[in-house]
Amino acid sequence: MPIKLGPIRLDMPVILAPMAGVTDRPFRRLVRRFGVDLVVSEMIASKAMVMARDKTLKMAACLTDEHPMAVQIVGNEPEVMADAARFNVDRGAALIDINMGCPAKKIVKGEAGAALMRDERLAGRIMEAVVEAVDVPVTVKMRSGWDDASRNAPKLACIAEESGVAAVTVHGRTRAQFYGGRADWSFIGDVKDAVGIPVIGNGDVASVDDAKAMIETSGADGVMIGRATFGRPWLPGRVRHFLRTGKHLPEPDISEQLSIILGHYDDILTHYGIYGGIRIARKHIGWYSKGLPGSASFRSEVMTLIDADTVRRRIEAFYEPLIQREAA
Repeated sequence: MPIKLGPIRLDMPVILAPMAGVTDRPFRRLVRRFGVDLVVSEMIASKAMVMARDKTLKMAACLTDEHPMAVQIVGNEPEVMADAARFNVDRGAALIDINMGCPAKKIVKGEAGAALMRDERLAGRIMEAVVEAVDVPVTVKMRSGWDDASRNAPKLACIAEESGVAAVTVHGRTRAQFYGGRADWSFIGDVKDAVGIPVIGNGDVASVDDAKAMIETSGADGVMIGRATFGRPWLPGRVRHFLRTGKHLPEPDISEQLSIILGHYDDILTHYGIYGGIRIARKHIGWYSKGLPGSASFRSEVMTLIDADTVRRRIEAFYEPLIQREAA
């Protein structure tokens, strides 16, 4: 199921979804290690990027060593979005993704993200401006619609295709659903039937079997995986391996998970510095340990620690008995 996005060929299009506060450089690099063809940056506000704010620049830092990588931009002004796209391409982005699916109140209040699905004319102008501004492929991520009364993703995907967009990703929920209910994979198939460009399916893919079922139900050309990677950065790689070979890779054992966690922790500290890194690492440590014996008290303790070496030792102390139990 290879697809081509301009000069970029994705042999097995399993893609890490853009997620604010999660898909930073350390997380993207980790997911890439397990074998995916494409990762996408955190959602980046176009105005902040154009104004070159330090925090925003760091969100899309060091793009060239992650090639190919997509940078996702969000906003509602065609000219500013075009400028942000050019800026990111100059910094090494291989693709530009336009966010038309974020349901967060802060984003839609600014008439961006999923709010653009309510203004197809403006959405079209933004897509045209970004496509014209850069010489790399442009993709769009959207929801099925604003609400059940306006599930217009097929129409918006047609506008995207006419605007020169290379592919669309569809999350099978409306904005009104946020992350509740179930993603409608069959509706993703309606989008696929409406356009000739590749369609990537997104929403509720939490396992290898989910990915298989979503593709079979929707006919999508690829899979984008988001929240299911929390604490399981190896999942997209396992999905890719299955879709390529038909064989299941085993989940990492506890010893391997400890090695993954510590490597990720060190990379976070290197990227953000000790003070910021410890605080950012807490959510990842919580996700990794969720469901393991004694994890609730472990998480409560780790959330209060402020010394980097102490955190590392506490992680090792929590996992070592689990490793011994697994080996027994």
